[in-house]
Parts: sequence; structure tokens; C-alpha cells
Amino acid sequence: MDAPGTLEAAADYVERTLTSVAGEPVTRHRFPVGHRHAENLILERLGTTHPDRVVVVGAHYDTVPESPGADDNASAVAMLIETARLLAGRPSQYTLRFVAFANEESPHYDLGTMGSEHYAQHCLTDDRCVIHAMLCLEMVGYYRTEPNSQRIPPALPKFARHFLPTRGDFISAVANPRSVPLLLRFRRGFRKASRFPLLPIALPERIRDITRSDHRPFWDANIPALMLTDTSYLRNPHYHQPTDLPDTLDYERFTRATLGTAGGIAAIARMKPRA
Repeated sequence: MDAPGTLEAAADYVERTLTSVAGEPVTRHRFPVGHRHAENLILERLGTTHPDRVVVVGAHYDTVPESPGADDNASAVAMLIETARLLAGRPSQYTLRFVAFANEESPHYDLGTMGSEHYAQHCLTDDRCVIHAMLCLEMVGYYRTEPNSQRIPPALPKFARHFLPTRGDFISAVANPRSVPLLLRFRRGFRKASRFPLLPIALPERIRDITRSDHRPFWDANIPALMLTDTSYLRNPHYHQPTDLPDTLDYERFTRATLGTAGGIAAIARMKPRA
């Protein structure tokens, strides 16, 4: 939402909660938006072997004015915070950055004022780090088991539609062709950590449905990135509606998906298994 006071209150809440569950300080990446500023929130854990290689895990913390945004995108922010908690205290070879992005939604999307756009450009000019991979969390809490509760992107070739589920009871990890090796590593880690249904899929960026979130600026910079999603408006009828409320989410499936995601992040960052 484009209400500065509300966005700042959300940022303060995310910062307090991340600091509380992770036991580590959160820094702010401030960037200009017209005559004011917005802020990305960053929790960093330095890698032990390759601290200059950075894995970014991100989720936007804004919503559209007409919606409370329980799935879009409070569910993803909750997953961001919980995976940071689950992975606390585990050394990783690569540096991990959990980032809550401002300004993913309209009127900022694709206009140069997205938090992820500013952050990706900031990292490209920072010689102290190389973004090794990015995982975008985008709407991850809505699931259905009824037949035909899952729609297929209209731009998908007809031959491919027969291979996709028609029940909305899974979470999907979406890659572009460049990001396939990252997708395979994430899949291995996810499936070791959870038996929750994961649909890993790689598609060309000309299918616009797969580009509409905070991973796109990283793809534009030729950085391998994935979007983890419950498929948004292809499943959730409450997308950008006043009815996007907490009681529409499936918390049991959401929890299982979060455990798998923590395993996928651990695999990407090359974390040691728990003793």
C-alpha cells in the first residue's frame, strides 16, 4: 500500500519480529521514492567459507490499498521470519541475507521504485559481495484440494498443460532457464526437509505470469533466482481483494511448506547438517 505511515508501521513490526526470533540486528537499506524514502529490512549472516557469495531470501511487506494482504504478502513475510528462525545457529558456506522488500505492489511495480529493484542495483555496484542466488517468497499460504482448484497460465503451451496439477494443494518453485541449477539444488534440500508437494518448474520469461514479483530485477541482472509461490491469482480468488484475510489460509500446509523451504535455503547456502 502506498501509505507512508502504514508502510513504516509494517516495517517496524517486521524489524522487531526478525530481531526477536533471530537474535540478530536488522539493518535498513533506504532508497528514494519521489519526495520521500522507503526501506528494505536486512538480516545478514556471514558465510564461513565464501562470505563474499550472497544468497538473498526476500519477500515484500507491502500490499495494495484495498486488501489486508494475508496471503499477498503477509504469508511470505511470515515464512521469511520463520525460516530465519529455523536456520539460526547453523553455519553456512555462503552469506545469507533475509530481506523484507518495500514497494512491490502498484503503483511501484516495474516503475523503478520497487525495493527489490533498488536492492539488486545496489548489490551490483557493491564490490564486497556477489549475489550467488535469490529466492523470492510470493504468496505461500493458500491451498485447495478440490478438483480444478488450480488454473494453468494461459500463455503456457498446450502440450505442457497436461503435465501440471489441477488441484491447488502444492507449492511451486519457478525458475527461468538460467536458474535451473539453482532450482535443482533447492528441490533436493526442500524434499529432504519436508514431504510437502513441491512443483519445480522452469519456464521462459516471455510467460509474464512468472515474472511478476521481486525475483524479476535479479533475473534482469542475470542473477539466478527462483520464485516460491502458491501461484497467486491462478489459485487464490482473494488476490488483491478485501477478502484476503488470515482465516482463508491453510496453516497446516503452510507450515509443511515452510519446513521444506528452510531445507531448500540450507541447500542453496551450503549449510552443514544439524549435529
